[in-house]
Amino acid sequence: MSDPLNRMRPDNTVLLVVDVQDKLLPAIHEADNVVEFARRMIEAAKVLGLPILAAEQYPQGLGRTCSILREAFAPVQPVEKTLFSACVARIAERLKELDRLNVLVVGIEAHVCVQQTVLDLVRLGYTPFVCADAVGSRRPLDRDTAIERMRQAGAVITTTESATFELLGEACTDAFKKILKIVK
Repeated sequence: MSDPLNRMRPDNTVLLVVDVQDKLLPAIHEADNVVEFARRMIEAAKVLGLPILAAEQYPQGLGRTCSILREAFAPVQPVEKTLFSACVARIAERLKELDRLNVLVVGIEAHVCVQQTVLDLVRLGYTPFVCADAVGSRRPLDRDTAIERMRQAGAVITTTESATFELLGEACTDAFKKILKIVK
């Protein structure tokens, strides 16, 4: 069951990157910011040892994940899908194998693939943490409405910096020094 009071830790959290694809990005409101904050979350996840999963919606038509993020999460290979939700068989199986109840989500579009993924994560018993600064839609109203719906459904709405420091947990470590370079 989704637990909004659950704290994210590196040993109980997975990062899921949803559909940040080349042909979708030109239409996304403030796309550069979405990509940058998603990149920061990926870099922080790598420093903290979080498993990273990625999905691509119909890449034959919508292109691949943008190169900035593909390079950031390499060698992870995105799972191709045609369902809007990223909780397709291969990702759902991988989440089950990882046995981590928290799923940190970034991606586009907030009101379609991200929202359907998050709703499925809640149904499957995970606690989704949605980075509001790393999700986007073509129209701000769609994004904002999706964030509210996801919150009402049991997702925890956060930001990349807040999530990063929650996962980090303490200062004065080598990881902290690396994280500071990412968030600045």
